[in-house]
Amino acid sequence: MDTFIKLNNQTAGRDKLIRTLQYGSRAYWFYTQNKKSSTYSADVLKSLEYTFSSFRKLLRLGRFLDSLYAALSTVKYPNIILRITLTLSKIANALFLLADHILWIGRVGIVQVDVSKWSSIANRYWLMMLTMNLSRDFYEILQILKDSRSSLMWRRVGSSNYSVLKYYSQVFSLLKERTDIVSDTIKNACDIFIPLTALGYTKLSPGAVGLLGVISSLVGLYTLVDSSAKLVPS
Repeated sequence: MDTFIKLNNQTAGRDKLIRTLQYGSRAYWFYTQNKKSSTYSADVLKSLEYTFSSFRKLLRLGRFLDSLYAALSTVKYPNIILRITLTLSKIANALFLLADHILWIGRVGIVQVDVSKWSSIANRYWLMMLTMNLSRDFYEILQILKDSRSSLMWRRVGSSNYSVLKYYSQVFSLLKERTDIVSDTIKNACDIFIPLTALGYTKLSPGAVGLLGVISSLVGLYTLVDSSAKLVPS
């Protein structure tokens, strides 16, 4: 209960909790639909998903300015790879949120909005952000392997090699110590299939998309509960 209260007191925590419910609803209505349960149950779950999605859009109103402001600090980061990936990620996130704000305005009927057009724009910027995030994750993993190469047992001794299994076991042990990078990679790898599917680049079912969204949201909640699992700078 203390953990739930802690998360609920944070804007990011509430967003992740609602996001879990949103994608959980999507996965479950697809499951219900495939099981040929009542049409009413599927319609209720679809309505819940829509409600959770709209609520998250409301929570994010104005956040695109935060992302643009954050890009001002990352543009001065000394490591050029992190500077480029973090800055482009934040700019793409700001543009995604701006498109998301326009979608919300259209949903509530303030002005007429081409939902299909702006949804596509939002997904493209979201995809760009996640691509930058994953590029950063892979760079961090490569740096760990590079820095630890001397300690890994992958070298020739006479005419034989150490077991490949032993090598990958040590790599796994190294990565297990860096829960921040592993968590961030899992979260971004799950998320990237959502805009890819929305844009038609992949053909995942709503149930699969919902499941990936739930996994990503739970990992995000974990990083909020355990600060050591959050990748910095972010």
